Amino acid sequence: MHRHHVLLITYPAQGHINPSLQLAKRLINLGARVTVSTTVHMHRRMSDKPSIRGLSFVPFSDGFDDGFTLSDDSNYDHYMTEYERRGTEFVTDLINSAAEEGQHPFTCVVYTFLQNWVAEAARAFHLPSVVLWPQPAVLLDIHYYYFHGYRDYINEKITKEPSSCSLELPGLPRLQPSCDLPSFYLESNNSISKYRNSFIASLIEKQFRHLDQEVKPRILANTFEALEPDALRAVDDKLDVIPIGPLIPSAFLDVEKDGDGDSSYGGNIFKHSNDYVEWLDSQAERSVVYVSFGSFWVLAKKQMEEMARALLDSRHPFLWVIRKKEKKEKEKEEEEDEELSCREELEARGKIVEWCSQVEVLSHGSLGCFVTHCGWNSTMESLASGVPMVAFPQWVDQKTNAKLIEDVWKTGVRVDREEEEEEGVVEAGEIKRCVEVVMGSGEKAKELRENADKWKMLAREAVKEGGSSEQNLRTFLHQVHDLLPQSR
Repeated sequence: MHRHHVLLITYPAQGHINPSLQLAKRLINLGARVTVSTTVHMHRRMSDKPSIRGLSFVPFSDGFDDGFTLSDDSNYDHYMTEYERRGTEFVTDLINSAAEEGQHPFTCVVYTFLQNWVAEAARAFHLPSVVLWPQPAVLLDIHYYYFHGYRDYINEKITKEPSSCSLELPGLPRLQPSCDLPSFYLESNNSISKYRNSFIASLIEKQFRHLDQEVKPRILANTFEALEPDALRAVDDKLDVIPIGPLIPSAFLDVEKDGDGDSSYGGNIFKHSNDYVEWLDSQAERSVVYVSFGSFWVLAKKQMEEMARALLDSRHPFLWVIRKKEKKEKEKEEEEDEELSCREELEARGKIVEWCSQVEVLSHGSLGCFVTHCGWNSTMESLASGVPMVAFPQWVDQKTNAKLIEDVWKTGVRVDREEEEEEGVVEAGEIKRCVEVVMGSGEKAKELRENADKWKMLAREAVKEGGSSEQNLRTFLHQVHDLLPQSR
């Protein structure tokens, strides 16, 4: 019999959905029931949802059941207003109906960051609510400091010459403001980017102001103790940050399967042919360069050409994920030939796909290097798989993640932004240089591989039975009873 029934509300983005689904499975393994909810649009796109006893899906409409394109910046605030209004109504009705039915009322609500309205809805029913933080603890600390007394200090550092200053915050590594901070704290000459950055920053501040109303609120973080020991304690007098990661499928962590026949599910939204696995099987050990920029980001045509030239010049076999552009994305572009000029040459040397199971690829023995945008899911999957990285950050949290990859965990190298052209395109020669450092036979490559193997071992130790993350989640679930009203 299940002791707890957890309502898990995840923001409609793959970076939130993937770890949420893995958390749901781990909670179920510990005896809980879990109801996962996101928007109708994202629910429909999950083509391979896990079917597990104790797990249910209840989507809600945000008013954009055919999808909302994030590039519509002028309408983003309208979307978030509608998302909050409709979501609040849905969560209120769902909690109320579960309580009236009596069999399995909710005992706890977990929600991914930037959805403080979920906690407000839960509070009306005296239900404990907990944030799921889907990024590194370092980034959580940076945000906390910015909105709690360090704003002027950070802004002052940002406005100075990059070469003349560094940012020092308690418990965190030394940061270079221009290249290590999240992009939405930096000014942009692009009016659309400036609007979006300002809006995201305002959402983060709103979330922290809500958390300030609680006494040392609990935050479940997709990281693990050995990876960020200092950052996890940097603000521990104000926040109870509980590391429960890495939240990736247990089948790829060499731990016991979930017992549900579905442990290989990685939360991937897109599903296509998997003939890339046969191709990987035919490649030599640690010989393949894997290139992927996540489920959202699409490189500009000029950057794609530079990437293509770098891959060809490096002469390593490669697997390159080139996401198919959405119809709305194409409509926003000027008429342009999207086809790569050297497509035939590329396909003769490597393999190009629209989608792949990333954890499956990263855990394959032929992988030698991951050229990544440094999204946190990708970073954690690479660390847990022991694959060195070429860090190629684009925006939001990715710059901070790239800093950690190169300078703190030392499992990769970062493309040199000082060598960029004015349009922000990293040239083929710089990309090739980084690939050769990681794939080479020198001392640097050896160091990167040794460190990658070390973090792989530590990540797996954290989630196995008795590991730090497994124990933390088990303890949290036990503590849920202490958070409930005595009448329950």
